[in-house]
Amino acid sequence: MLRTATAVAAGALAPGCATARTDTASVRASGSPPPGGTGPPGPGARPSGTAASGAARRARPPTRAPGLPVQIQHGPQRGDAVALTFHGQGDPKTAAALLGEAERAGARVTVLAVGRWLDEQPLMARRILDGGHELGNHTQRHLDLCALPAAEAYAEITGCADRLRKLTGTIGSWFRPSRTQYATALVTRLARKAGYPHVLSYDVDSLDADDPGAPAVQRTVLDRARAGSIVSLHLGHPGTVAALPPILDGLHRRGLRAVTTTELVT
Repeated sequence: MLRTATAVAAGALAPGCATARTDTASVRASGSPPPGGTGPPGPGARPSGTAASGAARRARPPTRAPGLPVQIQHGPQRGDAVALTFHGQGDPKTAAALLGEAERAGARVTVLAVGRWLDEQPLMARRILDGGHELGNHTQRHLDLCALPAAEAYAEITGCADRLRKLTGTIGSWFRPSRTQYATALVTRLARKAGYPHVLSYDVDSLDADDPGAPAVQRTVLDRARAGSIVSLHLGHPGTVAALPPILDGLHRRGLRAVTTTELVT
């Protein structure tokens, strides 16, 4: 797979993370092969396996592919897909409503879960995976990861990884550092040590965490998203739930599909 260096767009980064990041590269290809596995539920379909006991459906292990950059900002820009990625924490009812909207539109998303949220809401791991979505690591306590000493930062990564393994059988498909768009070289090394070959960044920030309202979130995403984009969004925000159907409709009108990050880049 061919890849080229990607210029990093300016963005709001956590203190101490703006200048000390690893090189970010993009994955360029003529298009992605058809994803494997079972397709997403059709409109109105309900995910199975909602019993209160038992582990969630086994998650994908960390995505590994020769040629992928260490830090991924976007996928193939000549294809017809984008990845909607959600920082996972907040009210579980709001999160479930958002997942339901995605499933009604036939979309798959990637959720980067906070470990402490999984401690409080362990059934959300099952809900995410049973909906055909992808689950990953967004640290244990959602601290400013780039500002932490190495030992504490590593504990944040492995703490969430341990929760994911207990609930799903793997440490999840992806790792995204908390409170920053880009990982430092240190955080990237720690992520690899914990078992994640890649760090998941993004090229579109929806700014939904500021709760600007559904129309603003919709405009931001549709104005900035292109084929291959990886979009940063958040669970637990009602405005994001309301914005998701028009976002998906707008992408569809442009010939773009919402897929998991693994489907986007492999």
